[in-house]
Amino acid sequence: MKKRMIISVLLFSFSFAEAQNDIRNQMIVAQDGSGDFTGIQEAIDATKAFPPEPVAIIIKNGVYHEKVRIPSWNTTLSLIGEDVEKTRIIWDDYFGKIDRGRNSTFFTYTMIVEADDFYAENITVENSAGQVGQAVAIHVEGNRCRFNNCQFLGNQDTAYLDGENSVQLFTNCTITGTTDFIFGSATVVFKECTIVSKRDSYITAASTARGKEFGFVFFNCKLEAAENVNKVFLGRPWRPYAKTVFIECELGQHICAEGWQQWSNADNLTATFYAEYKNHGAGASTDKRVEWAHQLTREEAQKYTLENILGAWNPE
Repeated sequence: MKKRMIISVLLFSFSFAEAQNDIRNQMIVAQDGSGDFTGIQEAIDATKAFPPEPVAIIIKNGVYHEKVRIPSWNTTLSLIGEDVEKTRIIWDDYFGKIDRGRNSTFFTYTMIVEADDFYAENITVENSAGQVGQAVAIHVEGNRCRFNNCQFLGNQDTAYLDGENSVQLFTNCTITGTTDFIFGSATVVFKECTIVSKRDSYITAASTARGKEFGFVFFNCKLEAAENVNKVFLGRPWRPYAKTVFIECELGQHICAEGWQQWSNADNLTATFYAEYKNHGAGASTDKRVEWAHQLTREEAQKYTLENILGAWNPE
């Protein structure tokens, strides 16, 4: 894991030490009973709805076996862990276990964020179900949600990032998975993240809404793979207007020469936008990329800035 960095986010971003020293609007979760609560959901449930000021929940090291929900009324909430490797939220729901029909995937999350203006730092969120089909670790629907120095661990469908009008930002995070493990309709920036493929399959499955200028955008990320993984596609379109772009990323040798692959409906390719710009590494050669993928020109790449992608939200 990269060196921890503390980044201010609006008024509700704190480092662990800073948050402990700020006694206003904070709660402490500690499994040993030294805090205000012993469970994360218990603390969330105790917070004021639509608070007039941001609220920070400080989480001390421990393995929290919980299914965590941040409801829409818990706006401007921060979860700040003590150490990303030692502050862990783990659950093991998966499609077959939930057994709620064809949409069971969307109930399998370990943590769901429905609220706007959410911030998380130094936390690992894991779906520990194993390679048993769809099993979401993190599900985000809120707008202006940011994750810094976090880990999201799973297999198929690890990170479901949704909300047609939501913008989200992941900085210095690690995301692991097997198939379509970063998917959804939100506009999302991944900055200096590590993306780890655990099986020959697909990394992204965007479902960008029609008319949206941006979908998933990866800046300066590192794409790695587990041992014996050697044929991974950057993405495939879950919906017709899917958009995914990798800019100045390091692509390992596991990224296949074609780069991208269609889903079941070839007609989707007429409206999708898959592109790369100045990537490097063993998997970055574009000589054999599929014909419907794009290589951005310098002029085209200039529009890919945080200001343009995130709009009025200025999280840094």
